[in-house]
Amino acid sequence: MIDIRPSSERGRTRLGWLDSHHTFSFGDYFDPDHERFATLRVINDDLIAPGRGFGMHPHRDMEIISYVVEGALEHKDSLGNGSVLRPGEVQRMSAGTGVLHSEFNPSKSDPTRLIQIWILPERRGIEPGYEQKTFPLTEEPGRWHLVASQEGRDGSVSLHQNVDLYAAILRPGDEVSHRIVEGRRVWLQVARGSVRLNDQELQAGDGAALTDEETATVRADTAAEALLFDLK
Repeated sequence: MIDIRPSSERGRTRLGWLDSHHTFSFGDYFDPDHERFATLRVINDDLIAPGRGFGMHPHRDMEIISYVVEGALEHKDSLGNGSVLRPGEVQRMSAGTGVLHSEFNPSKSDPTRLIQIWILPERRGIEPGYEQKTFPLTEEPGRWHLVASQEGRDGSVSLHQNVDLYAAILRPGDEVSHRIVEGRRVWLQVARGSVRLNDQELQAGDGAALTDEETATVRADTAAEALLFDLK
């Protein structure tokens, strides 16, 4: 079964400098039918104005993944980490027992488009941690790249949860498939472009939950970018 979450039905927060779309309940937006999918708790699609961002704020007991689609994101946290995240890089912060961080668009002229993901950890009270890695998404288009996993396997960032996260940049006509092991579920999020998931058409911002499916096959109708979550 494939259950589509249309982009147009997502929640939305506008703050002048921020235009954020919420796939699942977040902040003042609450939708009892879309609170989470398995351990996937948040997918926020954020457009941040030049020179603006989120000041220092707290998190705890959450695995937070940041994925930049366009522009750059400057990160600082109470663990002493500071970095700039760009397309092709993936950042993981384990909030655990508690951490403060800020996220800022360092450009004076260009907006930043960020997909921020929250995953519920396998247990509470984990020691906070941070990791950032670069992946050859542009250099090797047309295939899934494992960018996050529980074991940090194949060079991916590590998660404190049984989740595999894949990313792919697709050229028109590219087709990628993912076999779904029995008992697991998949969420597909289209970051940009137009694709066909099995027999369903999806546009930028659309998401889809796959349950009791054997395969997720994504074919790009246009240049596209997608994230695939394989969840227990």
